[in-house]
Amino acid sequence: MRTTYELAEELADTARLRDQLASAEPEPYWLDDPARPAPLPRLEADVETDLAIVGGGYSGLWTALLAKERDPDRRVVLLEGRRIAWAASGRNGGFCEPSLTHGSSNGKSRLPHEFDRLEELGRENLREIGETIARYGMDCDWEETGLLQAATAPHHVDWLRESAEEHGARFLDREAMQAEVHSPIFQAGLFEPTGAALVNPAKLAWELRRVCLDLGVEIHEHTHVRSIRSDATSVTLTTTHGSVVAKHVALGTNVFKALIPSARKYTVPVYDYALMTNPLSAEQLESLGWKGRQGISDLDNRFHYSRLTTDANGSTRILYGGYDAVYNYGGRVEPRFDQREESFLKLAAHFAHTYPQLADLGFSHKWGGAIDTCGRFFSFFETAHGGKVAHAAGFTGLGVGATRYGANVMLDLLSGTPTERTTMDFVQKKPTPFPPDPLAFIGARISLSEMARADRNEGKRGLWLRTMDAVGLGFDS
Repeated sequence: MRTTYELAEELADTARLRDQLASAEPEPYWLDDPARPAPLPRLEADVETDLAIVGGGYSGLWTALLAKERDPDRRVVLLEGRRIAWAASGRNGGFCEPSLTHGSSNGKSRLPHEFDRLEELGRENLREIGETIARYGMDCDWEETGLLQAATAPHHVDWLRESAEEHGARFLDREAMQAEVHSPIFQAGLFEPTGAALVNPAKLAWELRRVCLDLGVEIHEHTHVRSIRSDATSVTLTTTHGSVVAKHVALGTNVFKALIPSARKYTVPVYDYALMTNPLSAEQLESLGWKGRQGISDLDNRFHYSRLTTDANGSTRILYGGYDAVYNYGGRVEPRFDQREESFLKLAAHFAHTYPQLADLGFSHKWGGAIDTCGRFFSFFETAHGGKVAHAAGFTGLGVGATRYGANVMLDLLSGTPTERTTMDFVQKKPTPFPPDPLAFIGARISLSEMARADRNEGKRGLWLRTMDAVGLGFDS
């Protein structure tokens, strides 16, 4: 049985979709902003510091900010290989979720004895993100809208009804769901008021950058770290034009090659793709409903996410992304993979099928980016060089919120004093390592095929997916 999205591809006017996509800018919408901060100078000297941070995305920026809040006198130097937020932090959908475990079912199956506490810590982390944004007056379009899950198949309706009973969320039958968002394919819904906040992801990173600079963090862009070595008292980071000698180092390189070799086997880069529509007219926006501006996701293995966003001119657009999850042979992360016409055509067809009243709206931007995916779907942590270096990665699409929690974990690990966070199995245990290619490539292809088959079969997972779940080698879209 075909899913509603596979039917959409069969019915699509491919020539019309190609025309719509031809005029879309091939870059992330969020980064195509005249308010993007000017580049900061690269490191061109040898410096000494208390804490060095590698990576200028959310992970590195949160680590820098929290380090200065813990100890304002600590010298902190952050090194970014290109520009702040140019990678995942400036390309994501802007869904900031409280979950640290990629959802309740995943968390309960992997860490049942810690799940309830991790849920509390995740909600606390999300609340503190909002408080930090308010405290520093961060202009990043933060909206505490909640999350709306949409059923697009009959078996999804049952899932949502059961989930509502378990979590105390609000179940929406078809009539109630249509009252929220007018889409003919939405058969029911589940509204979680605290399920997600929405944010402009690039502006969040740029505002974290501003606050870090105000607190005295030294940030160098276009500074690629070539190597890392240590002695009994310090760690040395060598860059193209200078070096940093630090007492401690936090690594927030995420999808890129880990500077700790032992951490490399736990993640693979999986490419995700998204579209941003042209601005909606007032009549088009009214035709949608969507007064609550909630983030929306559906329930297939190959899921979509969509949201409203308002630009500087007051115009409203829709971000629509997800579905395809592409692993390239060799685990390569290259600019040429940011554009994938096949994925864009699918998304455009699915968008028109989901919101047929907007079929002629067209798109202003199309882009992709790599997600640091690990087999358990949530972050893991590593230390090296006698505990002087900490590494966090594997956020698997949850990094908008979970990187702040990960930053606190890294700082706790570097302090050398055990805390509740660092003694939990969440931190102590590692994911199952991915096999090398060609096994990883073949396995990813089979997993995607089996995920599609499960979507057609009322979500029933076949032997392959059940086996991958059992050995801890999940592959998520």
